[in-house]
Amino acid sequence: MEATPVRNPAAAGEPKLFRLEPHLLLQLSSQIRKTLEATPYSPNQSSSLSIKSHLQSLLPSNSTSISNPNQIQNFFLLLSTIASAHNSKDSPILNWITEDLSSTAKLTLVRLREAGLYGSEEELIVDLVDIIIPDLKRVIKESCVDLEEEIVPKSAKSLVDYAIIASHQFRWIISQVGAPQLGKLSWLIIPCALTALDHWSPQVKEQALISFTHISNNVNKDEISRYEEAVLDAICRNIASVDEIWYQLVQISVLFLNLTQENNPRSPWLDRMMSEMLGHLERQPYNRERRIAWLSLIQPVFNLMGLFILAYFRRIFFLFFQWIHSDDDQTVLLVLERLHTIIKLTWIRKSPYTERLVDELVLLYKESATRKNREILRKNILQLLSLLQRCKGVQFETTWQKHTQDPDLVILISTFNQYQLEILGS
Repeated sequence: MEATPVRNPAAAGEPKLFRLEPHLLLQLSSQIRKTLEATPYSPNQSSSLSIKSHLQSLLPSNSTSISNPNQIQNFFLLLSTIASAHNSKDSPILNWITEDLSSTAKLTLVRLREAGLYGSEEELIVDLVDIIIPDLKRVIKESCVDLEEEIVPKSAKSLVDYAIIASHQFRWIISQVGAPQLGKLSWLIIPCALTALDHWSPQVKEQALISFTHISNNVNKDEISRYEEAVLDAICRNIASVDEIWYQLVQISVLFLNLTQENNPRSPWLDRMMSEMLGHLERQPYNRERRIAWLSLIQPVFNLMGLFILAYFRRIFFLFFQWIHSDDDQTVLLVLERLHTIIKLTWIRKSPYTERLVDELVLLYKESATRKNREILRKNILQLLSLLQRCKGVQFETTWQKHTQDPDLVILISTFNQYQLEILGS
């Protein structure tokens, strides 16, 4: 499989790098050639592709005597692949790449930039992207399958390693470009990122999500408005895909909702995204990694929704009442923090959950006696009870009264009363 099609060196508007003299290209590639050759590599048993051999095929030919844009482009892609491995140590495709090889690639990129007379690495990449990105998109798309297909055909599996490499290249390339340049390239990079996100391979999807995170942090709403619905739809469709990328999916959901749906709490995308995430949590409520990721990231979406979060009270409290008695303190603390946000945003109006919530908090206070983080848990419980007292008044007092005679709650009741007096006096 060829990495890139041959291009006409005389094409109008070609990148400055394509005018690089052949002898300079060979000089620049000499050290990375030696280091790559000396790097140990064990082929992945599940793959028919030797990644090391594939990367070596991207090196310029020693017999090159004229400027060859195709070889220059391939050499740049080789360097970007190796450089990307620094942040991809868990990737089975690139985890064999050593720090020495990665450092050599980065140093060679600096020299390549200087040889091409570019002022910065970003300038070099911006000069190349309109040629490179369409090629990467093509490589990723070659192993895509229809969304309706339940079984990935062998033809797609045989090409997936190329797609994974291309997704790493894409992620590294766009990560070198920031605002405002990245926003100007939205028309080029977002379609490629969407193609990668719709791929069946979790490894390709993960690189797409990392790319979208960088995009969301470096573009504004106007720059991506043309692709807003396509991106949000793709994210929604992937929420329940694979647990390995659940954290990144929640993260990008939150980022893009904040970027595109600000001041729009009635947004149907907020509704759809929240429903998809809650549905995924409800299917496995005791999955620790899944709930911690969601609880730690979802706060900005709660803030966006404001009072409209009332529509999800039944589903949210169903989960919270299970998680609040979880064995791990991290989950419990996150639930208490999110409860504080929900109560402040909604004043839990017209809610049937006030009595149950007071009872659950009192029970948690008792349980906390044997927990490692007892003091911080009890501080959070006290703050929530105080907030409930202020917003629910008589309803809270009626429920609270039944606990005042419990001998196990003497300290809680005394501390609560003192806390209330301090608030009144402040």
